[in-house]
Amino acid sequence: MYGGFSAVSGLDLTVQTGEVFGFLGPNGAGKTTTIKILAGLLPPTQGVVELCGFNVVSQALQAKAVTGFIPDTPFLFERLTGREFLRFSGRLYGLDGEPLTREVDRQLGFFELAGWADHLVESYSHGMKKRLAMGAALLHKPKVLIVDEPMVGLDPKGARKVKGLFRSLAAGGMTVFLTTHELSTAEAVCDRIGIVHHGVMIAMGNLRELAEKAQSPGSGLEEVFLRLTLENEGEELSSSGDLKADNPQGL
Repeated sequence: MYGGFSAVSGLDLTVQTGEVFGFLGPNGAGKTTTIKILAGLLPPTQGVVELCGFNVVSQALQAKAVTGFIPDTPFLFERLTGREFLRFSGRLYGLDGEPLTREVDRQLGFFELAGWADHLVESYSHGMKKRLAMGAALLHKPKVLIVDEPMVGLDPKGARKVKGLFRSLAAGGMTVFLTTHELSTAEAVCDRIGIVHHGVMIAMGNLRELAEKAQSPGSGLEEVFLRLTLENEGEELSSSGDLKADNPQGL
């Protein structure tokens, strides 16, 4: 709640262990507010939010300890080297000594940053900073990974690698909760998808279930997303892809 404005209203969902869940919606739908609440950056004004059984408000430290968070724009200590930043991040989660060194080296290698490990973060490109932030979020092997716009700044090779990473993490039992405007990414990696609009969940399920709700069986996620969100605005999508309004005289 922001003043008298409710950014998210009546959101009720459960994400299963080992599931990649896509949280989609138009700009201003309430995605960022939800992400901030899950990550413990913004307290909910009402309702209960739990991660692995820990209340994100009353058990904030326990909830954060099992969570990794990758924001859309990484905020990093740019006067540290990549290696120093990862070591700093790992120690925040209680890692130290040989286990920390081993995990830092593993993340640097996986995200192809080993050659830049001892360079200042300020010299990194946006894509490199994004990969460094991902490595930092995974150091402590979280049970839940929260990701906001994972593909922003990544080149095609990096994006493909990250898609494979999400599926691999889920196969290993990690829960991945992601928001993205790249519907092809959501379609490729998500087990289930929730579509939120004006702070309300308007549809949730796998692609087949969403397509049935949109009365567009066999359609891809882009078509389904547009049909559901436009329908919620009182508009519809013509067969040519053009918008049609219920009240054209009012345009």
